[in-house]
Amino acid sequence: MFIDKARIFVTAGSGGAGCVSFRREKFIPMGGPDGGAGGRGGDVFLLADPHYTTLLDLTYRPHHRAFSGSAGGSANKYGKSADDLTIKVPVGTVVYKDGEVLVDLTQAGQIILVAKGGRGGRGNSAFKTSRNTAPRLAEKGEPGQTVTLDLELKLIADIGLAGFPNAGKSTFLSRISAARPKIADYPFTTLSPNLGVIKFGDKSYVVADIPGLIEGAHEGKGLGDEFLRHVQRTKILIHIVDVSGFENRTACQNYKIVNGELSKYSKTLAKKPMIVAVNKMDVTGADSLLAAFKKRVKGRKIYPISAVTGEGIKGLIAGTVKLLSSVKEENGIETDKGVKKYVYAPEFTVTVEDGVFVVRGEKAETLAAMTDTSREEALLRFHNILKKIGVDAALREKGILPGDTVRIGLLELVYER
Repeated sequence: MFIDKARIFVTAGSGGAGCVSFRREKFIPMGGPDGGAGGRGGDVFLLADPHYTTLLDLTYRPHHRAFSGSAGGSANKYGKSADDLTIKVPVGTVVYKDGEVLVDLTQAGQIILVAKGGRGGRGNSAFKTSRNTAPRLAEKGEPGQTVTLDLELKLIADIGLAGFPNAGKSTFLSRISAARPKIADYPFTTLSPNLGVIKFGDKSYVVADIPGLIEGAHEGKGLGDEFLRHVQRTKILIHIVDVSGFENRTACQNYKIVNGELSKYSKTLAKKPMIVAVNKMDVTGADSLLAAFKKRVKGRKIYPISAVTGEGIKGLIAGTVKLLSSVKEENGIETDKGVKKYVYAPEFTVTVEDGVFVVRGEKAETLAAMTDTSREEALLRFHNILKKIGVDAALREKGILPGDTVRIGLLELVYER
């Protein structure tokens, strides 16, 4: 099954917890702290794999989580870092995060970090000072990043086939390549894109056949917008036209409608080099219909063909390869080149929600997640840092009173002066 859209939920591994330990050996009565740090959590990567052709696997398994690092040990032993997680996707996958393009994976082997693993928490040996020679606190591991990604597959091919339903695109693909798409004498036989490979001389070219387009395709009619993106990356287009027309319209009328849909969907797509192939020249009266089409369509090289009998196919392929040799490759997607605006955001914010004082901010929330609340020294350090960065003053400005609840991330505390 061909699936070209998926949403996945990715969580990197958390860091391992630091260790609280003291060196205890014979004849060494005051060995000092020797708790080691925890290991790093696993990162999550996306890898473009040429052996993958669909996003089907990711729709069945949308949740992906990397392993967490191991905890530190005594004798300053560091915890083991977790292995990274690599998610394989097809070449041509566009990755969106928060509605914006994060990366366009157009090359096999291209890899990108999408979620960073948390660092390991420090052991008590890291907190030893001249004033505190025996600290009894250690950090918990930093939580790994969590992101939601939207994946969209856009096929990468040299040649794209476009045209109305029942124009003979699938028959043409089966004639020029080893692909065997479903072929029948009714519209919309093709329901998902098909790929075929043609050989000409010592070179080979990939051809993408998309389901037929109808009027209003750029607005999603007949799922046209879902199909059109698969020819965005092609170098050239072959517009296959049924010489006898379709739905009581002439071949010229259908030709103009499809070109209009291409232009409305993407200006770049409409400007791609195009070859016009007038198909079904084996039907009765085809010659007069072809003459009428040529009279109305000017400035295009027109190839009369019959995908059933093979008439004119060799000449069309030769002309296509000649045009391909003069076109430079452009596999990238269209992006908004407007000026980005960056808005200054404070380090943290304090709001009151249902009587609870909520502190939000990456630094404060990370600090809360890495604080071991079971140890008094760790809580004291946590409170001192919050005071230094201004959280305590901000809470007082909001009118907090002793006994009120403060929430920072997943941690809830009772405020005391």
